[in-house]
Amino acid sequence: MDYCETIKKLRQMLRMSQEMLAKELGVSFATINRWEGNKSKPNYAAMRKIDEYIKNNNLEVK
Repeated sequence: MDYCETIKKLRQMLRMSQEMLAKELGVSFATINRWEGNKSKPNYAAMRKIDEYIKNNNLEVK
């Protein structure tokens, strides 16, 4: 699964807006929007934050 799909599914599972998820991950709303739109990809540090967020909240994104 691509990160754009993972991020969108994660956000939908949590019933969060892009802005809310952006705050949780410490990035801007525009960044989340670009990731979900597959216009850019998270850098390594952001990927680690996303993975940690999923792990720390005991989530499973399918």
